Amino acid sequence: MADTEKITINMSAVDLGRVDLLVDEGFYSNRSDFIRTAIRKELDVHREVVVQVVSRKTMVIGVLLYSRHDLEKAQAKGVTYDIKVVGTVILDSSIPPELARATISRIKIYGVLKASPEVKEALADRINQF
Repeated sequence: MADTEKITINMSAVDLGRVDLLVDEGFYSNRSDFIRTAIRKELDVHREVVVQVVSRKTMVIGVLLYSRHDLEKAQAKGVTYDIKVVGTVILDSSIPPELARATISRIKIYGVLKASPEVKEALADRINQF
């Protein structure tokens, strides 16, 4: 199964009852199945908008992984990264906070940032996570 994140939502008792009724009638295996299906349908409705925004803002959709080696190469070249992702950014656990700070100017992420607590703390003022 794909990497997933847990979310919490609030629903009215009537809406929740309607979901439970559909589950009970066999349309969905459980509440989560209903919610995932509803979210995917809405994302499909807005697919073109997402594509246009990602293109306009020069963003990556998916998973972006940076290793210590990647950041060391960037530092040697005097390059800094302005990371913009819809999905997941993974900063390898071997990356020291000072290297991350020296090579990452900004992270704008619509999704999940996976990094050590020390790296997240070092980049806290540079991370925009939605």
